[in-house]
Amino acid sequence: MTARLQRTTIGLVFFGLFGVLEAATIACRNEDGDAVDWFIFYKLPKRQDKESGETGLEYLYLDSTIGSWRRSEQLINATKSALGRTLQQLYEAYASKSNNTAYLLYNDGAPKSVGYNRNFGHTKGLLLWNKIQGFWLIHSIPQFPPIPEEGYDYPSTGRRNGQSGICITFKYNQYEIIDSQLLVCNPNIYSCSIPITFHQELIHMPQLCASFSSSKIPVRHLTTLQSAQGQSFLHFAKSDSFPNDILAGWMAQQLKTHLLSETWQRKRQELPSNCSLPYHVYNIKAIKISRQSYFSSYQDHAKWCISQKGTKDRWTCIGDLNRSPHQAFRSGGFICTQNRNTYQAFQKLVLYYQDCD
Repeated sequence: MTARLQRTTIGLVFFGLFGVLEAATIACRNEDGDAVDWFIFYKLPKRQDKESGETGLEYLYLDSTIGSWRRSEQLINATKSALGRTLQQLYEAYASKSNNTAYLLYNDGAPKSVGYNRNFGHTKGLLLWNKIQGFWLIHSIPQFPPIPEEGYDYPSTGRRNGQSGICITFKYNQYEIIDSQLLVCNPNIYSCSIPITFHQELIHMPQLCASFSSSKIPVRHLTTLQSAQGQSFLHFAKSDSFPNDILAGWMAQQLKTHLLSETWQRKRQELPSNCSLPYHVYNIKAIKISRQSYFSSYQDHAKWCISQKGTKDRWTCIGDLNRSPHQAFRSGGFICTQNRNTYQAFQKLVLYYQDCD
């Protein structure tokens, strides 16, 4: 082999390896743009008192590298926020028109829509991945995110109430499991691109992307997912054929723990705390940000729950269903972790909860 041919071969290997490393960088990202295994955000509601100076765009942040909530110096509508940094990868993938990357955006309250599409699950999220890895963002924000063509923005409708979400980085081998879970959730997909190279391993997402409806949707399904760095998560997915409150009727009994639940408690549309089953679900009524700052669950569109303090198992779950009589008949889900830092962070937010009558 000539010296010139050797240099050419080494160069091709280098650039080929560089391309693989670049492809592997799809991940949840923090505000510095660094990849993280997972992160959680809690967007705070807009305060009514003008003296506070709060805009409804401030948020708390927690990820796999830090031990407790941090109040972000960025606003959630900024491209340098954790969501902005993470979604930048979507816009880059869209602009490149690459056949090596897939994405799927879903929301029952899609951007620029009027009201909600109740023919689909009450579920909101975004997936971006390649054959190496990607991320799954599960959130509670209506009309978010915009379609990839429009770039990053945060809806004005998302300022008033609190919102929550979790982003998890997954290796590609987990996407076959996610594929089946999404089928159960029946998402309203408003933007997607799944090149044919993914169709052999993924069955349901390409069909959902093509607006093909399946008549064989499981009633409910529980599965274990493993993040890119090895943290285990349980994902609960229920269809509208399971006409029950997901937290009281399934999750609390499956996890064998009493749950404190924070979901949007609209007046005359909430379910009361439930102690009728072996494991109870109590509605959180107020969220504590600091000694001087708190807000009511009526101001909170977030969806999360934790094990009651003092119980053996310390679960934290984040999802997209409310405890409401109407949403007992909607599909959706929750993803749960026993990460200690996550549990302690959420436990500190609970000011008080409603006992059973």
